[in-house]
Amino acid sequence: MHALYPGSFDPATFGHLEVIRRGLAVFGELTVAVARNLDKSAIFDLEERLAMLRESVPPADGLHIVAFDGLVVDYCREHRHSVILRGLRNGSDLDYEYQMANTNAELADDIETVFLMAGAEHSHLSSSLIKEIARFGGDLSAFVPESVAARLAERLQTD
Repeated sequence: MHALYPGSFDPATFGHLEVIRRGLAVFGELTVAVARNLDKSAIFDLEERLAMLRESVPPADGLHIVAFDGLVVDYCREHRHSVILRGLRNGSDLDYEYQMANTNAELADDIETVFLMAGAEHSHLSSSLIKEIARFGGDLSAFVPESVAARLAERLQTD
């Protein structure tokens, strides 16, 4: 079974990396799909987000990191993915992801959405919180890989 883990990954956190590791273990084949079109609040462009993921995730059989455009279900159909993988941190995530899963099911009832709960050590992580810490020069070592922390510091720290 080949699953698709879509997201913005702006930036990739240890929580994202946990979902990737566990998703690959569960499904055997996992494509991490970085959304090409983001709203204007993105701090890294597509190529930077792809590079950060590739630097942060050890190469593994069955793991692919790609960019995508458009609807997730269309990408799944085109590339024969039968599962959309999503990570959940808390109840707020569940509310949003439940709505997305039901919408995707209406668009493509042959594609399942599967949720993985974040481990307790990652349940509080969010890209927006991490960006805020980076803006003020905080220590990011518990939240993101070193290479991501360096890029965040370079991009966001104020004098």
